[in-house]
Formats: sequence, structure tokens, C-alpha cells
Amino acid sequence: MAARYGVRINGLDALALTKLDVLDGLETLEICTAYRCDGGTLTEFPGEIAQLARCAPVYETIAGWTEPTKGVRRFEDLPAAARRYISRLEELTGVPAAILSTGSAREDTIIRDDSVAAQWGLSLQS
Repeated sequence: MAARYGVRINGLDALALTKLDVLDGLETLEICTAYRCDGGTLTEFPGEIAQLARCAPVYETIAGWTEPTKGVRRFEDLPAAARRYISRLEELTGVPAAILSTGSAREDTIIRDDSVAAQWGLSLQS
């Protein structure tokens, strides 16, 4: 999966998920979890561009949410389905989502208390 590959090659400690609010109202969400290629299934991002060109993504479909996330400022206040989506991304990538954006205002950002971003001292206070 491309996200796990990106985490590995960039040495990421955490994810920053932006524009979570644009997913509001979608009945389902798809997450690429593998690639079908040359009669097999790859669970890692293809290492060569020529191989990637022969691949088709394999998607996992999960439930979306109808409740708005726009402006939500606490993780606990996000719709349950949005929290499940974030949790699934964390499982697939192997790193936690530390920063979540729910709108265009600076204050529409959630920095999770138990995250590496909180340990870095990130704050939304001016």
C-alpha cells in the first residue's frame, strides 16, 4: 500500500490528515490496501514504475458518515464512523494520526493529546 510505503521511506512518526471535512456526507470511503499485478496481489507499493503501470488498486470499502466534521475540535466529538476511518488508516500505515484538520480555520485542527505532535509542543494557541 502506498501510504505504508510513504511512512517507511520517509521515517514518519505520525500522520497529519487534512480536509477530513470534505469527506462529510459520503456514504462509503475506499482505501487502497493492495495492488493486483501480473496475476498476483502485492501488499506493498510496487518498486518499479513499469510494474506499477501494470497494476490495479485493490480497495477496502468502509462506511462514511453524514454528521458534519467541519469545525470539530476534539477527537471525541468526531462522528464514530470518522473515528473508525482514522483508526483504520492508523492500522494500515502503522503510525498514529496526530493532527487532524476539520476546516479551513487554524482552530479547526485537532492535535491529539497522546500524540507525538503534542509531545513536540504543537499548540493552536497564539
